[in-house]
Amino acid sequence: MKPAGMLAAAAILLTGTAGAFAQGAQCGGDFGQFVEGVRAEAIAQGMSQDAVRRATTGLRIDQRVLQRDRAQGVFQQAWLTFADRMISQNRLDRGRQELQRNADLFRRIEAETGVPGAVLTAFWGLETDFGGFLGDFETLPALATLAHDCRRPELFRPHLIAAIRLVDLGYLEPSQMRGAWAGELGQTQLLPEDYIRFGTDADNNGRIDLIRDRADALFTTGKFIQNLGWRRGEPWIEEVRLPQNFPLERAAVYSREPRSAFAELGVTKADGSALERDNLPSSIVLPQGAGGPAFLTFPNFDIYIEWNNSLIYTLSAAYFATRLDGAPRVTAGNPRPGLDADQMVRLQQRLQARGHDVGKIDGILGAGTRAAVRTEQLRLGLPADAWPTAELLAALN
Repeated sequence: MKPAGMLAAAAILLTGTAGAFAQGAQCGGDFGQFVEGVRAEAIAQGMSQDAVRRATTGLRIDQRVLQRDRAQGVFQQAWLTFADRMISQNRLDRGRQELQRNADLFRRIEAETGVPGAVLTAFWGLETDFGGFLGDFETLPALATLAHDCRRPELFRPHLIAAIRLVDLGYLEPSQMRGAWAGELGQTQLLPEDYIRFGTDADNNGRIDLIRDRADALFTTGKFIQNLGWRRGEPWIEEVRLPQNFPLERAAVYSREPRSAFAELGVTKADGSALERDNLPSSIVLPQGAGGPAFLTFPNFDIYIEWNNSLIYTLSAAYFATRLDGAPRVTAGNPRPGLDADQMVRLQQRLQARGHDVGKIDGILGAGTRAAVRTEQLRLGLPADAWPTAELLAALN
């Protein structure tokens, strides 16, 4: 999975880092000198020498972390395949049980943050199987590896400093800090800066523990999601049914129209009943093109994209939350066959050659690739549903 909250966290830098950055290389170069710079920065921020020493003694470059950072093939799957695998019947049953078991806690969280229990439970289930598997990467070496690597030091170095602060605050010992490959910690996999900024002692035991204390973990996650802009009382996604003559060029993740506009076009709820005719901003999302499932997404879906910018993951998490909230299983439809990973790479190369910004050539159908596909489909007179097919690939030769 891509790091939780990366897009939001990238803009949140701990104060006072600029001067400390000058004391050691920001990235690359001799690793020992890099670590010395990190130590100096942490001490300059007021952390104790003992805590800094304990947190940094075992720092090293973890090659497994770099391998994970370079290859995220799980997102090359089609959405239905990914969602069916991640949202198993067992996980649905467990999620519903957890919603009932922790009903009072979820009511408290929603009262304070506006975030429903179903939304929190879906993230909880997908990220760590409800706390059952928190990850097996050592957090401090993982963050040091990514901060030393020069691809995104501006993101990971502040999180490395924040992880040292967790030791200094007495929340965790270095040996307890194990999680995902990109440094996420706890039962919902938050990055260290978010742990500190939103950490909540929900059971008033004097310690904020997102690893062993589910109340702390879930309340902290609610505050994190609230800060991302969650709109209280509003939906996040809803399965819909499109009429046969629906203008596909109006189906795009980032193209918003009032919900009433889609109702006027003949879009209905999945059961055929009428959509609300209001001004709630909405988008039609077709994860596998016109023949597959169709969703209406709302401003709260933006929070999912902030959590993780892969549409495959975010749509799965949002759909999982609707299932926990009582929605039926999605209608799979009959989507046209997509492209395999090699074909997707060739498609991205051809789109890039035509001047489109598709981001990294990685075989993953991300937002940039989807937008470029839609543009080319319109140019070529193909159905403009942003779903790449062999027909489109051949037409771009």
